[in-house]
Parts: sequence; C-alpha cells; structure tokens
Amino acid sequence: MSQEIRAIVRIGDTDLDGNKQVAYALAKIRGIGIASAYAICWKLGIDPHAILGALPEDQINKLDWAVRNLHELAPAWFLNRRKDPETGRDLHLIGSELVLAAKRDVDLMKKLKSWKGVRHSLGLKVRGQRTVTTGRFGATAGVTKKKAAAGK
Repeated sequence: MSQEIRAIVRIGDTDLDGNKQVAYALAKIRGIGIASAYAICWKLGIDPHAILGALPEDQINKLDWAVRNLHELAPAWFLNRRKDPETGRDLHLIGSELVLAAKRDVDLMKKLKSWKGVRHSLGLKVRGQRTVTTGRFGATAGVTKKKAAAGK
C-alpha cells in the first residue's frame, strides 16, 4: 500500500520540495525559519518530521493557513513585524510582502533623512561597522609581488 508523494507542494505562494520533512520544507519560505516551522507544526499537531508531499490535502491547507496567519497563532514576540508603522498591528510577513516592507522602511528612512537613511543612500555601512578597511568599492588595492630577480 504505497502512498503517492507529491514532488512540489505550494504553501504561502512558494513552491516547496515535497520530498523534504515538513519543518525543513517550510523553512524555505522567506520569513519562516526552522524555529517558526517547528512551532507551526506543533501548534497544528502535525509531525514536523513527516514528508511534506505525503501529507493529506486538509493538513496542507491547515499549514498554508497557519503560515499566512501566524500572527493569530503565535505571541507578539515571535512575529517579525511588531507594531507595523502603517497599521499599528502585530504582523508576520512572508515572501514578497516581507521584501517590500523592508524596502519601504529603507525608503522612509531615506525620505526622513535619518542617519541610517543617509548611510543607506550613500551605500555605506549602516549599523556602526568600521569602514577603514572593509566595504570598499572598485578594484582591490593590495600588496603586489615584485617580479622575480632575473639574475638568479
């Protein structure tokens, strides 16, 4: 009695490998890590070590709902966008929403001309790293070897 395993499973607008374990497959979604994937599985009562492609359709639908609505399942400290500036709500963004939110945040910093925004606009390090030796642009400037002595 063999059960057919789907090669590709679509959860959270992302195509996931159906041959992987549920927790590790879910971690391939941008915004969901290993800890989040295990938490989702435990909350829904799904074995995190089961093969994703072998799960029944209703469990896959539950996983999809949980990934999209993690802010309803998890406490606020577990989410990746607490107190969203636009809505004021605690959210957990995934996929392209997460990328666009980060880009909007950087654009807002640039518009406000905050210190971080100025550093972003100049293409410099933002979080206080040193820039004397790292983060350089253009060709590498290093030590060059002298040509070998011709007389030897």
